[in-house]
Amino acid sequence: MLRIGLLGCGRIGQVHARSIRALDGAQVVAVSDAMPQAAQALAADTGAEVRETDAILTAGDVDAVVIGTPTDTHFDLIQSAARAGKAIFCEKPIDMSVANIRACIKVVAETGVPFMTGFNRRFDPNFAALRARLRAGDIGALELVTITSRDPAPPPISYIERSGGLFRDMMIHDFDMARFLMGEEFIRLHAVGSALVDPEIGAAGDVDTAAVMLTTESGRICQISNSRRAAYGYDQRIEVHGARGMLRAENQLESTVELATDAGFRRDPAQHFFLERYEAAYLAEMRAFISSVSGTKTPDPGIHDGLMAQILADAATLSRETGQPIDLPAA
Repeated sequence: MLRIGLLGCGRIGQVHARSIRALDGAQVVAVSDAMPQAAQALAADTGAEVRETDAILTAGDVDAVVIGTPTDTHFDLIQSAARAGKAIFCEKPIDMSVANIRACIKVVAETGVPFMTGFNRRFDPNFAALRARLRAGDIGALELVTITSRDPAPPPISYIERSGGLFRDMMIHDFDMARFLMGEEFIRLHAVGSALVDPEIGAAGDVDTAAVMLTTESGRICQISNSRRAAYGYDQRIEVHGARGMLRAENQLESTVELATDAGFRRDPAQHFFLERYEAAYLAEMRAFISSVSGTKTPDPGIHDGLMAQILADAATLSRETGQPIDLPAA
């Protein structure tokens, strides 16, 4: 039985706690949070103990930690957990600083602890099936990847101000998905962005509408578009075009029922937000982490994947600010 310490009892911590509770082979034994009430509520729900974070990191009855705390705490938590010999699951981004991520990579390598980066969309059943069919050669040689991600509404400005920007906070998932599908690193990136949804987002120094074009050394192309607003629900789609055809993963709707009348055809809206849209993905992601730590398989995606996504997010931020394409450095 893998004994897990859960660091951070907010929305994402609660998601991971539900996943662990639904799976065999692991249990949450301790939780911590800067807000005592949040920790106490999740402890009551999971049967875990509320402990100080440092106590969890050094506890003999904790084998692994799940880090769902604010990003600016990740660096210290990763360093401490790795040196204490704990397996680590860390939500994206690992850190806003590429240099800090590289430092974490060094410690993780030195200590040899398992490390998994929380890019849950890789585990979405539809996206995973699309990738499997792509790798099986169903559409021949890959030529063009198109990723669409649009939130139903923007988060509060207080969140925008500390998020690191749309490219680092929102599109970072799509950068990881682009690498996951492409199977080849990108060498060039060009980003554009505007504040069209809420002028306050622009006043905070961010954008709410953005597009990025990426190319690989072989000339393959990926297009990513993001928006903080979609009137019809949480818009999550992927299309991959190849030499012999196309693979496409569509939105998850509230139901599959379709109404047909003399006025036309009508379907339900897309599921409202990430909690319901990616419920199965979060469960599969945690199952993969538990399985890899309990067995011999290396966790995937790993810490290097977190680094590569951050490099792309930083490059997109710079490209949008300068208006120029960016040649990407080797990792």
